Amino acid sequence: MKEKYDFSKMKGWRNPYVVSLKQPVTMRTDRDTVSYFKSMAKDTGIPCQSLINLYLRDCAMSGRKLEMSWD
Repeated sequence: MKEKYDFSKMKGWRNPYVVSLKQPVTMRTDRDTVSYFKSMAKDTGIPCQSLINLYLRDCAMSGRKLEMSWD
């Protein structure tokens, strides 16, 4: 293995799958929900949208269902 490598002339390749990794979605959420995730983002250092994505992914992966009743 070389001591040093010269990457100055190396051409980068874009990942062709980046476009399909995330899908932009517009959601309307109440202020309390946004404030909650923004507060968590501030505490953890993880961006707010990433936290929301992680939470929703966790719900989807665990098959969690919303239980509500309109009495």
